[in-house]
Amino acid sequence: MAISTDLSGKTAIITGSNSGIGLGIAAELARAGADIVLNSFTDRAEDHALAESLGADYGVNARYLAADMSKAAACRDLIAQAGRCDILINNAGIQHVAPIPDFAPEKWDAIIAINMSSAFHTTAAALPLMRKAGWGRVINIASAHGLTASPFKSAYVAAKHGVVGLTKVTALETAEEPITANAICPGYVLTPLVEAQIPDQMKTHNMDRDTVVREVMLARQPSREFATVAQMGGTAVFLCSDAAAQITGTTISVDGGWTAL
Repeated sequence: MAISTDLSGKTAIITGSNSGIGLGIAAELARAGADIVLNSFTDRAEDHALAESLGADYGVNARYLAADMSKAAACRDLIAQAGRCDILINNAGIQHVAPIPDFAPEKWDAIIAINMSSAFHTTAAALPLMRKAGWGRVINIASAHGLTASPFKSAYVAAKHGVVGLTKVTALETAEEPITANAICPGYVLTPLVEAQIPDQMKTHNMDRDTVVREVMLARQPSREFATVAQMGGTAVFLCSDAAAQITGTTISVDGGWTAL
């Protein structure tokens, strides 16, 4: 029997989705037929134009809603404004790198709020809508750092571990319902932000592009290849499919073997 990945009639809210992984996931969900709500903290004409373009490309309804994911009320209001949420992708995140004694408290607070607490608030607001609709998918974008650690990334690692824990609790609380909750744990993904770092790394290490990618940027990723935003989106579409109906409360690593080490 063929397994359906047709998401027509579903509405997906993707936080932090006006670029990078979030936008890649939104595109693949739209390709599968889902209506899309893009989000970030800005409220520019180009943000709304991006949603309009996405909708036109895939023949779905797409809109942009600005919300500051560092604010609990704004997270919940995002779901309320959308009015429907069959698929929730918690993707919003920021990063800061410093040794623990030098880690600015305000940076810690911001990372915990945006990378972890926002997922709690959006999930709390979305679950009643999923229950009313009789179907739902919560997909949290964690990280390889949700399963392992690196020095100087205390807040990010703590937040992503927390996201994995929240995913498990959400799954247990919805286990007898047609709602699943899972976390995707990417390694290094080739986003515009990462791509922009490559020329500086080439200069710093006096290496060509391929060498700096393989030996510096992907030193911890055994495949020595970036994952792509389309692969993140494809994984999300799979988790929304009938084939994944009994996959809940777990993590799916898309990290080129990083967490196998």
